[in-house]
Amino acid sequence: MLTRLIHVTALPIALLGGLAACEMTLGGKADKAPGFAPEYLGVETMLLDDDLVNFHVAMKGARTKADVADYAKCAAAEYTLIRGFGFVRHLRTNVDEKDGLWRADAVYTVSDALPEGKLTLDAEVVVANCRDDGIPTV
Repeated sequence: MLTRLIHVTALPIALLGGLAACEMTLGGKADKAPGFAPEYLGVETMLLDDDLVNFHVAMKGARTKADVADYAKCAAAEYTLIRGFGFVRHLRTNVDEKDGLWRADAVYTVSDALPEGKLTLDAEVVVANCRDDGIPTV
Protein backbone atom coordinates (compact mmCIF):
# COMPACT_ATOMS: atom_id res chain seq x y z
CA MET A 1 0.00 0.00 0.00
CA LEU A 2 2.77 2.45 0.88
CA THR A 3 4.60 1.74 -2.36
CA ARG A 4 1.43 2.54 -4.24
CA LEU A 5 1.04 5.78 -2.29
CA ILE A 6 4.54 6.85 -3.21
CA HIS A 7 4.01 5.92 -6.85
CA VAL A 8 0.86 8.04 -6.97
CA THR A 9 2.44 11.00 -5.19
CA ALA A 10 5.66 10.95 -7.21
CA LEU A 11 3.98 12.08 -10.41
CA PRO A 12 2.64 15.36 -8.95
CA ILE A 13 6.12 16.07 -7.59
CA ALA A 14 7.55 15.67 -11.07
CA LEU A 15 4.88 17.81 -12.66
CA LEU A 16 5.24 20.59 -10.08
CA GLY A 17 8.96 20.67 -10.72
CA GLY A 18 8.41 21.35 -14.39
CA LEU A 19 9.23 17.80 -15.28
CA ALA A 20 6.19 17.01 -17.37
CA ALA A 21 5.94 13.34 -18.27
CA CYS A 22 8.94 12.39 -16.10
CA GLU A 23 8.00 10.05 -13.26
CA MET A 24 10.32 9.94 -10.27
CA THR A 25 12.58 6.90 -10.40
CA LEU A 26 11.65 4.87 -7.34
CA GLY A 27 11.76 1.36 -8.74
CA GLY A 28 15.47 1.16 -9.57
CA LYS A 29 15.01 0.22 -13.22
CA ALA A 30 15.65 3.65 -14.73
CA ASP A 31 18.68 4.27 -12.52
CA LYS A 32 20.39 1.15 -13.80
CA ALA A 33 20.26 2.36 -17.38
CA PRO A 34 23.47 1.82 -19.37
CA GLY A 35 25.72 4.86 -19.37
CA PHE A 36 24.06 6.49 -16.35
CA ALA A 37 26.90 7.28 -13.94
CA PRO A 38 25.86 10.20 -11.75
CA GLU A 39 28.27 11.91 -9.38
CA TYR A 40 26.53 12.99 -6.18
CA LEU A 41 28.33 16.02 -4.77
CA GLY A 42 26.69 16.47 -1.40
CA VAL A 43 23.76 17.77 0.57
CA GLU A 44 23.38 20.86 2.72
CA THR A 45 20.45 21.10 5.10
CA MET A 46 18.99 24.15 6.80
CA LEU A 47 16.31 23.89 9.45
CA LEU A 48 13.83 26.67 8.70
CA ASP A 49 11.39 25.82 11.50
CA ASP A 50 10.75 22.85 13.81
CA ASP A 51 9.25 20.82 10.98
CA LEU A 52 10.37 22.73 7.88
CA VAL A 53 13.70 21.87 6.23
CA ASN A 54 15.53 23.24 3.18
CA PHE A 55 17.83 20.91 1.23
CA HIS A 56 20.47 21.96 -1.29
CA VAL A 57 21.96 19.17 -3.38
CA ALA A 58 24.45 19.14 -6.23
CA MET A 59 25.35 16.48 -8.76
CA LYS A 60 26.92 15.87 -12.14
CA GLY A 61 25.76 13.42 -14.74
CA ALA A 62 22.02 13.90 -14.24
CA ARG A 63 19.87 12.95 -17.20
CA THR A 64 17.00 15.24 -16.31
CA LYS A 65 15.69 17.44 -13.53
CA ALA A 66 14.01 14.34 -12.09
CA ASP A 67 17.40 12.82 -11.19
CA VAL A 68 18.32 15.88 -9.13
CA ALA A 69 14.87 16.04 -7.52
CA ASP A 70 15.21 12.35 -6.58
CA TYR A 71 18.53 13.09 -4.89
CA ALA A 72 16.93 15.88 -2.84
CA LYS A 73 13.98 13.63 -1.96
CA CYS A 74 16.36 10.89 -0.77
CA ALA A 75 18.20 13.38 1.42
CA ALA A 76 14.92 14.65 2.86
CA ALA A 77 13.71 11.14 3.66
CA GLU A 78 16.92 10.12 5.45
CA TYR A 79 17.01 13.41 7.36
CA THR A 80 13.43 12.73 8.46
CA LEU A 81 14.42 9.36 9.90
CA ILE A 82 17.52 10.80 11.58
CA ARG A 83 15.32 13.36 13.35
CA GLY A 84 13.07 10.56 14.60
CA PHE A 85 10.11 11.29 12.32
CA GLY A 86 8.38 8.96 9.90
CA PHE A 87 6.90 11.12 7.19
CA VAL A 88 8.07 13.80 4.82
CA ARG A 89 5.93 16.09 2.69
CA HIS A 90 7.27 17.80 -0.41
CA LEU A 91 6.58 21.53 -0.70
CA ARG A 92 8.75 22.59 -3.63
CA THR A 93 11.91 21.84 -5.58
CA ASN A 94 13.75 24.22 -7.87
CA VAL A 95 16.37 22.69 -10.17
CA ASP A 96 19.07 24.49 -12.13
CA GLU A 97 21.85 23.26 -14.41
CA LYS A 98 24.94 25.19 -15.47
CA ASP A 99 27.93 23.71 -17.30
CA GLY A 100 26.95 20.15 -16.34
CA LEU A 101 26.52 20.91 -12.64
CA TRP A 102 22.96 20.31 -11.47
CA ARG A 103 21.64 21.87 -8.26
CA ALA A 104 18.34 21.50 -6.48
CA ASP A 105 16.85 23.67 -3.76
CA ALA A 106 14.04 21.70 -2.11
CA VAL A 107 11.79 22.32 0.88
CA TYR A 108 10.06 19.56 2.82
CA THR A 109 8.14 19.25 6.07
CA VAL A 110 8.86 16.39 8.46
CA SER A 111 6.38 14.87 10.91
CA ASP A 112 5.60 11.95 13.22
CA ALA A 113 2.12 11.39 11.85
CA LEU A 114 0.98 11.21 8.27
CA PRO A 115 0.39 14.85 7.30
CA GLU A 116 -2.42 15.97 5.06
CA GLY A 117 -1.67 16.50 1.41
CA LYS A 118 -0.97 14.60 -1.77
CA LEU A 119 2.82 14.96 -1.72
CA THR A 120 3.33 12.94 1.47
CA LEU A 121 5.92 10.18 1.57
CA ASP A 122 6.76 7.42 4.05
CA ALA A 123 10.42 8.17 4.81
CA GLU A 124 11.41 4.52 5.43
CA VAL A 125 10.02 3.40 2.08
CA VAL A 126 11.70 6.28 0.24
CA VAL A 127 15.09 5.59 1.85
CA ALA A 128 14.85 1.89 0.97
CA ASN A 129 14.05 2.79 -2.64
CA CYS A 130 16.94 5.27 -2.73
CA ARG A 131 19.34 2.59 -1.56
CA ASP A 132 18.01 0.20 -4.21
CA ASP A 133 18.53 2.92 -6.82
CA GLY A 134 22.04 3.75 -5.60
CA ILE A 135 21.10 7.30 -4.63
CA PRO A 136 22.93 8.46 -1.49
CA THR A 137 21.07 10.01 1.42
CA VAL A 138 22.26 12.43 4.12
